[in-house]
Amino acid sequence: MANNPGAKKAVRKIARRTAVNTARRSRVRTYLRKFEEAVEAGDAQVARAAFVEAQSELMRAVSKGVVHKNTGSRKVSRLAARLKKMPAA
Repeated sequence: MANNPGAKKAVRKIARRTAVNTARRSRVRTYLRKFEEAVEAGDAQVARAAFVEAQSELMRAVSKGVVHKNTGSRKVSRLAARLKKMPAA
Protein backbone atom coordinates (compact mmCIF):
# COMPACT_ATOMS: atom_id res chain seq x y z
CA MET A 1 0.00 0.00 0.00
CA ALA A 2 1.20 3.52 -0.81
CA ASN A 3 2.44 5.17 2.35
CA ASN A 4 4.12 8.38 1.27
CA PRO A 5 2.56 11.46 -0.39
CA GLY A 6 4.21 10.90 -3.78
CA ALA A 7 3.05 7.30 -3.97
CA LYS A 8 -0.49 8.25 -2.94
CA LYS A 9 -0.59 10.91 -5.64
CA ALA A 10 0.69 8.37 -8.19
CA VAL A 11 -2.13 6.00 -7.25
CA ARG A 12 -4.68 8.79 -7.82
CA LYS A 13 -3.13 9.71 -11.19
CA ILE A 14 -3.09 6.10 -12.33
CA ALA A 15 -6.76 5.70 -11.40
CA ARG A 16 -7.69 8.81 -13.44
CA ARG A 17 -5.61 7.71 -16.41
CA THR A 18 -7.09 4.20 -16.28
CA ALA A 19 -10.61 5.63 -16.37
CA VAL A 20 -9.78 7.81 -19.39
CA ASN A 21 -8.07 4.96 -21.24
CA THR A 22 -10.99 2.62 -20.53
CA ALA A 23 -13.40 5.16 -22.01
CA ARG A 24 -11.19 5.58 -25.09
CA ARG A 25 -10.89 1.84 -25.60
CA SER A 26 -14.65 1.45 -25.24
CA ARG A 27 -15.19 4.20 -27.82
CA VAL A 28 -12.90 2.40 -30.28
CA ARG A 29 -14.78 -0.86 -29.76
CA THR A 30 -18.09 0.90 -30.39
CA TYR A 31 -16.90 2.15 -33.78
CA LEU A 32 -15.49 -1.27 -34.65
CA ARG A 33 -18.84 -2.83 -33.76
CA LYS A 34 -20.68 -0.34 -35.98
CA PHE A 35 -18.40 -1.30 -38.87
CA GLU A 36 -18.97 -5.01 -38.23
CA GLU A 37 -22.74 -4.50 -38.18
CA ALA A 38 -22.62 -2.61 -41.48
CA VAL A 39 -20.56 -5.39 -43.09
CA GLU A 40 -22.95 -8.05 -41.76
CA ALA A 41 -25.89 -6.10 -43.17
CA GLY A 42 -24.14 -5.99 -46.54
CA ASP A 43 -24.55 -2.23 -46.97
CA ALA A 44 -21.39 -1.01 -48.73
CA GLN A 45 -22.12 2.72 -48.33
CA VAL A 46 -22.74 2.49 -44.60
CA ALA A 47 -19.75 0.16 -44.21
CA ARG A 48 -17.49 2.64 -46.01
CA ALA A 49 -18.63 5.49 -43.76
CA ALA A 50 -18.25 3.29 -40.67
CA PHE A 51 -14.75 2.28 -41.85
CA VAL A 52 -13.63 5.91 -42.07
CA GLU A 53 -14.93 6.61 -38.56
CA ALA A 54 -13.42 3.41 -37.12
CA GLN A 55 -10.06 4.11 -38.75
CA SER A 56 -10.03 7.65 -37.38
CA GLU A 57 -10.93 6.48 -33.88
CA LEU A 58 -8.32 3.71 -33.93
CA MET A 59 -5.57 6.10 -34.98
CA ARG A 60 -6.63 8.56 -32.30
CA ALA A 61 -6.32 5.77 -29.72
CA VAL A 62 -2.84 5.03 -31.10
CA SER A 63 -1.81 8.67 -30.76
CA LYS A 64 -3.09 8.75 -27.18
CA GLY A 65 -1.17 5.60 -26.30
CA VAL A 66 -4.21 3.44 -25.60
CA VAL A 67 -3.40 1.05 -28.45
CA HIS A 68 0.06 0.19 -29.79
CA LYS A 69 0.91 1.60 -33.22
CA ASN A 70 1.28 -1.81 -34.87
CA THR A 71 -1.97 -3.05 -33.34
CA GLY A 72 -3.85 -0.04 -34.70
CA SER A 73 -2.31 -0.46 -38.14
CA ARG A 74 -3.09 -4.18 -38.18
CA LYS A 75 -6.72 -3.60 -37.22
CA VAL A 76 -7.16 -0.88 -39.85
CA SER A 77 -5.58 -3.13 -42.47
CA ARG A 78 -7.95 -5.97 -41.63
CA LEU A 79 -10.95 -3.66 -41.68
CA ALA A 80 -9.89 -2.37 -45.12
CA ALA A 81 -9.53 -5.94 -46.37
CA ARG A 82 -13.03 -6.81 -45.18
CA LEU A 83 -14.42 -3.68 -46.82
CA LYS A 84 -12.65 -4.50 -50.08
CA LYS A 85 -14.07 -8.05 -50.04
CA MET A 86 -17.64 -6.74 -49.87
CA PRO A 87 -19.58 -6.83 -53.12
CA ALA A 88 -19.76 -3.28 -54.47
CA ALA A 89 -23.37 -2.19 -54.32
